[in-house]
Amino acid sequence: MLAFVFPGQGSQAVGMGKALAEAFAPARAVFDEVDAALGEKLTAVMWEGPSEKLTLTENAQPALMAVSLAAMRVLEAEAGVNLKRDAKFVAGHSLGEYSALAAAGSLALADTARLLRTRGRAMQLAVPVGAGAMAALIGLSFEEVVAVAAEAGGVCQAANDNGGGQVVVSGDKAAVERAVEIAKGKGARRAMLLPVSAPFHCALMQPAADAMAQALATVSVKPPVVPVVTNVLAQPIQDPAEIVRRLVEQVTGTVRWRESVMTMASAGVTTFYEVGAGKVLSGLVKRIADGATGVAVGTPDDVAAFKSARGS
Repeated sequence: MLAFVFPGQGSQAVGMGKALAEAFAPARAVFDEVDAALGEKLTAVMWEGPSEKLTLTENAQPALMAVSLAAMRVLEAEAGVNLKRDAKFVAGHSLGEYSALAAAGSLALADTARLLRTRGRAMQLAVPVGAGAMAALIGLSFEEVVAVAAEAGGVCQAANDNGGGQVVVSGDKAAVERAVEIAKGKGARRAMLLPVSAPFHCALMQPAADAMAQALATVSVKPPVVPVVTNVLAQPIQDPAEIVRRLVEQVTGTVRWRESVMTMASAGVTTFYEVGAGKVLSGLVKRIADGATGVAVGTPDDVAAFKSARGS
């Protein structure tokens, strides 16, 4: 059984998606539609940089989605992929959940691009630069990190349970710095602050959650053609009203990626196709689910390999 999964922030790189656009008309159509929806050439930033501009949350989020959807449309056109027939689930890491919903027909592409631009801006504006922080704690269990965050006090919570012994905490800068020291004392293999522009997936993001509730109320959300395993529940859902509710909760809630992969694996998924930029999720899959394979599909060569592997 297959699942298609979609990467989140941190997977962006200048040049991503360019080879797809040059090789395949369906990819070009996706990038053109995203540019039109945003009223600007996001593709110029994606393909020419500078990387500081691409890394801005308001650019990185729609850009990563665009690459994922371009790759997905190419798989549909070139390799005959049909999500409804071929996939058991879709899922995405943080902003990747929007890519998953767009891929599964729940959100229109143009709406998704605008929602992610709004989400990126709102998340950036929710907390003054420098007031918040995120840190990766490696080598402690999720439960241990939850206890570390509680001990740190202030606003500090487990933001991403990525799997493979990597949990990210997010919150007030001072509280996150305390959490790093506490984690080292509790035997974490590594504990380090991350180079992020805002403290995502914690209570400080409430203004951004409110902004997304407003933005999502203005778009049409359809039932996805396959269930979406949502970040905040780590369970599959298909009801449009619940999808909206969980997307709003996701802004301040924990990305339960380890549990999401376990949910899919325990339902029989053995191959996870990571559609879009980078290979982060493919690496995590192997560490989370015994015997599962993660395969990244984000370049023309990846598409060719996918076709030969699938015999199409």
